[in-house]
Amino acid sequence: MKFQVEARKRILQGSGASRRLRRQKRVPAIVYGGAAGPQAIDIDHNEILLNLGKEAFHASVLTLNIDGVAESVVLRDSQRHPWKPLILHCDFQRVDAQHAIHQRVPLHFINADIAPGVKISGGNVSHTHNDIEVSCLPQDLPAYIEVDLQNLEAGHSIHASELVFPAGVKPVVHGDDYVVVSIPAKKAPAEAEEGEAAAG
Repeated sequence: MKFQVEARKRILQGSGASRRLRRQKRVPAIVYGGAAGPQAIDIDHNEILLNLGKEAFHASVLTLNIDGVAESVVLRDSQRHPWKPLILHCDFQRVDAQHAIHQRVPLHFINADIAPGVKISGGNVSHTHNDIEVSCLPQDLPAYIEVDLQNLEAGHSIHASELVFPAGVKPVVHGDDYVVVSIPAKKAPAEAEEGEAAAG
């Protein structure tokens, strides 16, 4: 899915200018990275609010049209009002086709209903992570990573290293090879009673 965001260069900065922009249904933002310096911009509030509700928007290379000049960017951050449906600020980072980027992409879990740990053992799937950081060239950035649970048994788990990544895409794992999803084994009745007695 391809996304385009219309933007304008922003001259006035500061909290007062930002408040005036928000009253005009505009969102202050910044685009940085690459050979050019940081550029303050503003974007339409309703457009960005709608896009932020789409999962793919967070894991895609976006086309940012700044006063008619297109730049390839990824969304790095967005700030929301604590309780109102308002976007307060956005950060975009420039990308180019020759340099790898680091980006978090969502995990899509499939076949949970036929996993032996669920269908046979009656367990419940426990999601430890719903996204994963990957490194790849911008044109190789996947919209999501599929996690197939069809062979997952109770008491077992799937680690980040066991996921299948598209060509040119590598996981960025900081520290230990962490668990992504598991189906905890159900306690036997005797064990459950012992646990309750200990708790009591």
